[in-house]
Amino acid sequence: MKDFFILKNSFKITLIVSILFLSIFYLLSYFQVIQSIESYGLIGEASRWCERISDGPFREPINTFTNLGFMFVGLYILYVLSNEKSFNEFSGLNKITVLYGVAVVYLGPGSMMMHGTNTEWGGWADNLSMVMYIVIPWLYNIYKMSEWSTNMFIKIYISIILIYALMRGLFGYELGIGLDLFGVSIGLWVVSEFLNRFWSPSMRFISGFVGFLVLMLFGIFPQEVFENFDSYWWIIFFWIPGIFAKSKPKYSRTYKWFFAGMIAYISAWLIWLQGNLEINPNSEFCNPDSLIQAHGIWHLLTALATILFFYHYRSEKLI
Repeated sequence: MKDFFILKNSFKITLIVSILFLSIFYLLSYFQVIQSIESYGLIGEASRWCERISDGPFREPINTFTNLGFMFVGLYILYVLSNEKSFNEFSGLNKITVLYGVAVVYLGPGSMMMHGTNTEWGGWADNLSMVMYIVIPWLYNIYKMSEWSTNMFIKIYISIILIYALMRGLFGYELGIGLDLFGVSIGLWVVSEFLNRFWSPSMRFISGFVGFLVLMLFGIFPQEVFENFDSYWWIIFFWIPGIFAKSKPKYSRTYKWFFAGMIAYISAWLIWLQGNLEINPNSEFCNPDSLIQAHGIWHLLTALATILFFYHYRSEKLI
């Protein structure tokens, strides 16, 4: 039995765990064991994510089922990795590739627990799954330009996730210190990709300013940042890649997959805005009874983005 829990069985293990999760989650939901008490009083109303709250097994059925996209994509990634020989560090089965595949899979259950139950703990699980994924790309980029070992990468990753999970549970969104780690990680990802492509001693410092371009893409401009620095203090993290990126990458990447992934993600985000009634309460695209939900499309498009980014890292070739 001990020999079963090794890297070569990553796909089988994840598949079994996924089936067990779906089975147990459905049964607990069917018997209304894990739904929030508060949501009973909201049945028939539109949720924050537009879909009408149901009295069935899942509070938001479409927004719950569309998360299967993440699970299918993550399992596909692990299946591919399990049936190939390694040709670079993001191919074949190793600690980093398996971590990536499993993180993609968990995006599904994490989000299901929020949309299926409408509970605080479900929101925690959903947010944690997003952070567990988004930390990997920028941390991997830093790892490739640093003197870290693979084990060091894994230890740092686990430490970040454990600390975040604890603080998110204790202090809620933004951890009580105004830090949205998911949002900051998007900036860190782009900064670290820029540094991977244009590394030089001077670029290690300049790269941090790339984070401001990311903020501008999401409608936050430098003047606003500096006028409200107490709210945007976390911009200092944009220089983390430059601090640790001590050596020029010894590989090149094909960036067509990265840009394709970004197009998929940004498109998903724009659609996400249409399905968020807190941000866009009068959205003309919000139809609570439709089988096509904006938030469900967000799930499917971001699942697509994860596999495009997977191909991006697999495009690494030694210079």
